[in-house]
Parts: sequence; C-alpha cells; structure tokens
Amino acid sequence: MPDLAAERVDYVGDHLLESAVSQDPYALFREWLDEAFAARDRGDLAEPTAMVVATSTDGRPSARTMLLKDLRDDGFTFFTNYDSRKSAELTANPGVALHFGWHAIQRQIRVEGTAERVPRSESEAYFATRPRGSQVGAWASAQSSPVGTLADLQASYAAAAERFTGVDVPCPPHWGGYLVRPVEIEFWQGQPSRMHDRLVYRRHAAGWTITRLAP
Repeated sequence: MPDLAAERVDYVGDHLLESAVSQDPYALFREWLDEAFAARDRGDLAEPTAMVVATSTDGRPSARTMLLKDLRDDGFTFFTNYDSRKSAELTANPGVALHFGWHAIQRQIRVEGTAERVPRSESEAYFATRPRGSQVGAWASAQSSPVGTLADLQASYAAAAERFTGVDVPCPPHWGGYLVRPVEIEFWQGQPSRMHDRLVYRRHAAGWTITRLAP
C-alpha cells in the first residue's frame, strides 16, 4: 500500500469570484454540469450525474451514490425504492445533503436541504423511460433487505421478468422520486497550496446570498 500521508495533489484552476458568478445558484450549477459532461466526453470523468446522498436518523448518518435525474429551479431529483433504508431515514428526517465530486476537473458541489416525494405522475413518467432491465429490477429487488444468496436474487429477477413477458413494466407502487429543495449550495474550486475557492449560496425569503468561506 502507498504511503497515504504522502499522497497529495496540488490543484490549479480559474478562481471562483463573486463578481463573475450568477446570483442564481442553479445557473452556476448548470454551467458546471455542462463542463462536467464535457470532461466526460473527453474521457476524463465517468459519471457527471453521480452524487452522494447523505441521510440521517437517530444521530446516525448514512450515505450512498445516486444519480441526479432532474434539475429545475426548485431543486434536485433522484429516484429510488421507497422501502429502502434511505427512504425510511428521509421519512423520519427529511433533512438531506448531496455531494457532487467532480475530481477530474477539481470541483465539488455540496447541497443541503430537505427532501419530499415527487407526485406519482412524475415517478411513472420517468420510470417509463428506464431500460426494461432496470424496470424489471425495480420489481425484483427489495432494496436494502437481506438476500439469502446471489441465486435467490437472480431467481427473483427471473420471476419478475416472466411476470411481465409481452407487456410494459409498470412503475412499482414502492418506487418513486424525491425532490431535494436546497437551503444551501456550496461551490468548491481547487486552488494551489490548499487555498481553495469556496462560495456558498444560502436561501432567504428574498432570494439567495453569496458568501466566501475560508478553505
């Protein structure tokens, strides 16, 4: 194993300046997301929409990687199994954090807010666009529940595939989306000597304020 204490990368990038960014954090997010997709197209970044979703209940946090599936002016949307651990935690505590780690372009974005279920019609509309295999998997997998063996999971998938042979796979009642409504969005741009740029947008009744944070 390498010497972890000696591992480091010195970042370099254009400065993130208050005078140069939009007053709307969603506009800046879209700009950075476009650049993340450009990095993906160059082969430098694998999953531009990948984000860590962190939830918590009873003071015990948990986190997992999800995919961003919609971005609009009131928040960020992802889809999941409503019987999963993350959904149980969001029911108990809707507070949630998102993290986009675009290390290839030396950028991070943190989002803090609250999550709510999207209307059923939105979940069904998105589910209809998923590959058929993923649709079948949503029926076959009792997400976060213990599984006896890999063969048991494969048998469950085969049974779900047979159940829907020759017909469209409907959206399961236990599956759908969450909209994360942010109260804070932080943009991080790597800089030399660990003097990174950090601008945080905080939502208020009149809109958003921008504050620079020490690295």
